[in-house]
Amino acid sequence: MSLDVSPQLLDEAENGAVRDEDFVETVRTSLPYAYELIARPAVELRGGKAEFADNQTPPPSERERGRLLRALSSDAIRGSLERHFGVALAFRNCHRVAVFPPAARGGETHTRFSSARAQILNQSPEFRDC
Repeated sequence: MSLDVSPQLLDEAENGAVRDEDFVETVRTSLPYAYELIARPAVELRGGKAEFADNQTPPPSERERGRLLRALSSDAIRGSLERHFGVALAFRNCHRVAVFPPAARGGETHTRFSSARAQILNQSPEFRDC
C-alpha cells in the first residue's frame, strides 16, 4: 500500500472531490522520504538562478527507494506534488529527481535531462537492480 489514508480522507473521497491539500498531507506523512526529496530541490530552485535543481544522493535504504518510486510512479501523487511545490518533476535512474519551473517542461534543458540519451549516459552497474 502506498498511502496511509485517514478515515476523514477516505470519507472525503467517498463523498466527492478530494482537496489537494489533504491529499498532499497524506503523501507527506505516508511517503516522507519522497516528499522531502522533492521539497529540498524545490526550495533550492526558488532561491537560485539555476535552470533546475536535483537530487543525486542515493536513498539510505530500499525502504526509502520504494517510497520514492511509489510517489513518482503514481500520476495522482506526482501531479499533486508538482502542484503543491509549483514545479515540473523529471526522474531518472533510481533516485535522481529534478525540479524545473513548470514553464520549462518541454524546453531544451528539461528535454535534455529527461531524454533517452541522458538516461543511457547515466547508467552504471550500481543502478542495474535499483
